[in-house]
Amino acid sequence: MQVIFGLMLAILLGALEQSIVAVVLPEIALQLNGFEDMAWVISAYLVASTVATPIYGKLSDVLGRRSVLSFAIVMFTLASVACAMAQTMPQLIVARILQGLGGGGLISVSQATIADVVPLRERGRYQGYVSGVWAVASMAGPVIGGYLAHFLSWRWIFWINLPLALLALVSVRRALRHLPASGRRHRIDYLGALLFGGGLSGVLVFLTRLGQGQSPLRPDTLALLLAGLLGLALFVWQERRATDPVIPLAMLRVPTVAICCITLFLCFFQLIAMSVLLPLRFQVVGGAHADAAALRLVPLTLAIPFGAFASGRLMSLTGRYKPLQMVGSLVAPLAIVALAFVDPRSVWLCVAVMVVLGLAIGLQLPSGLVATQNAVPPQQVGVATALTAFSRMLGGAVGVAVLTTVLIALLRHGGVAVSDLAGGEDILMSMFRRVMAANGTEAADAAAVRATAEHAFRILFLLSAGVSLIAPFLVARLNEATLRGSTASATVSAE
Repeated sequence: MQVIFGLMLAILLGALEQSIVAVVLPEIALQLNGFEDMAWVISAYLVASTVATPIYGKLSDVLGRRSVLSFAIVMFTLASVACAMAQTMPQLIVARILQGLGGGGLISVSQATIADVVPLRERGRYQGYVSGVWAVASMAGPVIGGYLAHFLSWRWIFWINLPLALLALVSVRRALRHLPASGRRHRIDYLGALLFGGGLSGVLVFLTRLGQGQSPLRPDTLALLLAGLLGLALFVWQERRATDPVIPLAMLRVPTVAICCITLFLCFFQLIAMSVLLPLRFQVVGGAHADAAALRLVPLTLAIPFGAFASGRLMSLTGRYKPLQMVGSLVAPLAIVALAFVDPRSVWLCVAVMVVLGLAIGLQLPSGLVATQNAVPPQQVGVATALTAFSRMLGGAVGVAVLTTVLIALLRHGGVAVSDLAGGEDILMSMFRRVMAANGTEAADAAAVRATAEHAFRILFLLSAGVSLIAPFLVARLNEATLRGSTASATVSAE
């Protein structure tokens, strides 16, 4: 329990960062005049975390969980200071990249450490403790972020990381001092990590420029897409030839692993995107300020860890994971469709739908992780855990970039009727300022802006629901196996 407590603090640090930033994005964009780069405040962190996650998994096998997790906490803390002191949007994005390089190790190394000390059959129960930490972070993060931005400044959402990080560092150093390294040597595939990070960034920047209204045929924009695709193609080639690849593509040949990684990708595609889009919708359409939008987001962010907690307990009791994934993957798209048609000013109806969505996403998180760990030999559990973390972070990075790009494009085309400005980012900033300035009035201009924005959000949510429909078809093909450590049978391979 002393080990688990130290790991929970590290997970709390990473979980709080994911929930505290989203609600204050409009405030940051207004102050730094960077609506066109708003998505990158989230995407930069997630892309960097995604690239760093598998490297942390390999390094922790060689150097030990304690030293690698300590390094991740220190790097995350220093980058948080840089985020708080940023004066321009490019400075903030660079600091967020550094913060992501540290944050990539917080959750993945902590979960790998849990796999070291907890039997697989009991791991669902301990995932319930993880879910409790997520519940605290999910409930406190948006509220703290909203109130800090409203009464002090958005910069305080980064300053608040310092005391928590110091406490986590001391606890981790003390709790893990007797946990040995595996001694297994790895050759870190730095070229693969570089190719993946560069290729993914090129594609995401291309999508962002499309959202700003730039033509895809512009030479510089087209060059970004081609360079990104080339980087990803070279990354696949490198991973196939690398002795110890960043992403073990061979592991994806196991059907259970491949299906669970895709479903986790889709979960975080929705989770991170909704964490960004819903507060923006509450503010632009509903006229709420950052603190009120933060409170409105709490039902979603709190329901997710409760769903994950229930999923973990049910797995411990039954030893089954497929029914949990199927229920979650079927309910999530229905809830997103309902969100598309619910008036954001209907508070209690929004709360009910967000709770259902959160529970549906939460049911899939621990069940996907434990199913993946169960599908591989015990000596590959660390790599498999890093692969699931990689899939989640990649889904978040792609989701927030793609859906925010689509939103800006929809607002740009719809906003021409209510704004005399040209350029997607200028229209979005103009619409946001005018709604906030007219909050509480019956101004016709503000009503037109809200109607245009609501139409764009509705289309966006329907598109998002369509993407999430992929998951139940994949889960239906999942072959369920008895969890290792079950009293019902001996160890069973997933395939």
